[in-house]
Parts: sequence; C-alpha cells; structure tokens
Amino acid sequence: MIEKIICIRCPEGCEITVNLDEKKNITEITGNSCKLGLIFAENEIKNPTRMLTTTVKVKNGLLPLVPVYTEKPVPKEKIFEIINELKKIEIKAPVKLNQIIVENILNLGINILASRDIEIKGKNNG
Repeated sequence: MIEKIICIRCPEGCEITVNLDEKKNITEITGNSCKLGLIFAENEIKNPTRMLTTTVKVKNGLLPLVPVYTEKPVPKEKIFEIINELKKIEIKAPVKLNQIIVENILNLGINILASRDIEIKGKNNG
C-alpha cells in the first residue's frame, strides 16, 4: 500500500511517498529532502496530530467570542470531538491572554488556552 503525503515541516513542501505492508507497518519512505520530512511522514502515518484553533462563547464580553487554541498538538481523530465539547462552553468575561479555558480536554493532558484578552462589556468601554 502506498500513501502520498505533502510535508509541512518546512517551506520545501516535499511530496513524500510512504510504502506500507499489509499490517500498515512502514517499509520505505522516499521523497523527503531532509530529516524533518522523514520524521513528519512517520508521525503522520503512526500518530497524526494537529494544532487546533477555534472560538468559545463569552458572556458579557466586549466581543461575543474568544479565540482559543490547543496548548500542544492533539490527535487528529479527536479534533471534532474537542470542537463539539467547546461548543457547549460559555465563559464569563473578562478573559486574559493564555488563560486556561478548559483544562485537560477529553483527558488528553492538553489545555485549551485563550489567544487574546476580552474585556467586560460596558466596563469603561462603551
């Protein structure tokens, strides 16, 4: 079985070919121009992860949503489950940059953090 992957670890964007046996074990990786591509391809096959950025509702905030991000990459297969959990949340203003919005989301050991300040609506700001 052959998997084609575009590496995103550097601007080169190598098209990497990963050969897999019947048990989906990697038998060969070609097309990478550096070691980063090799590592990326192995991780993408064995345990693909992504950083997640989205928004969470804010009650009484100057803005109705706060942008949030995962503290570190999360398993790719958990992204939509995390998004569905975050849709249920509404936090109260004020919100501070890098404030933990959700600790240990889905018991993955990864926190969800705010990526900006949100002030309270009407508090000396109109």
